[in-house]
Amino acid sequence: MPELDLSSLPGLKEDHKLLCDAVRAAGALALTYYQRDIEQWDKDDDTPVSEADHAVNALLHERLQGPRPDYGWLSEETDDDPVRLERDFVWVVDPIDGTRAFLKGRPHFTICVALVFQGKPVLAAVFNPASDEFFEAQLGNGALLNGTPISPSKRRDISGCRMAAFAPMFKHPAWPEPWPEMDIVSRNSVAYRLVLVANGFVDACMALNRKSDWDLAAADLIVREAGGRMTTHDGRPFVYNKSFTKHRSLVAAGPALYDALFERVGGLTLP
Repeated sequence: MPELDLSSLPGLKEDHKLLCDAVRAAGALALTYYQRDIEQWDKDDDTPVSEADHAVNALLHERLQGPRPDYGWLSEETDDDPVRLERDFVWVVDPIDGTRAFLKGRPHFTICVALVFQGKPVLAAVFNPASDEFFEAQLGNGALLNGTPISPSKRRDISGCRMAAFAPMFKHPAWPEPWPEMDIVSRNSVAYRLVLVANGFVDACMALNRKSDWDLAAADLIVREAGGRMTTHDGRPFVYNKSFTKHRSLVAAGPALYDALFERVGGLTLP
């Protein structure tokens, strides 16, 4: 995808403030439900959802879509409206990424919002209100954690790296060569795993199962603006706001470690 000319998008500064203010307000609202007895149920795909997810979604919709009615809207907790496919700008939203952790009272959930322009994220915020970690990025301006610039680790070797992933994946008998020992870090929120790559808390993140636009779009921009790399396992960049919103896999890391991981997984054929 060719690089965007941001000079053609003069409203991005105002949109960035709008986004960040909305995400902070959403985080504050989420905390009013956190570690409390709240209504919850399972969706059709057997994943949990709660009254908190819906309340946060409603707040974000009001704060973002209200001032920008011409933008499209894609959220995990809103019925999909194909009108978004006709819009250049689309808000891509996960009101609470890591709902399982949220419902168990664990501080591993995030509020995630990206503004996508013609399939590419140009603004992003990922907020963990329980730990007060606010990650944000603007295309071409780097990535920040609580206002301070961040960058990924410079690790080159897989052996001994800190990997945010599902640990049993690396023990699957189908691997032609065993994986070296790694420090595996578990977080329910996919976006949280990814932004922890962006600030170097973990060295890499990998998943070989499907993730949705709202899991990835905001964290994708933050990782890349921090100086990391993030693609599908076979090296393709992510394109968002398509009719099919699932992505087959992800690999994210600092540039040197990304190359080492890609050498291992880039040729895989996934079912």
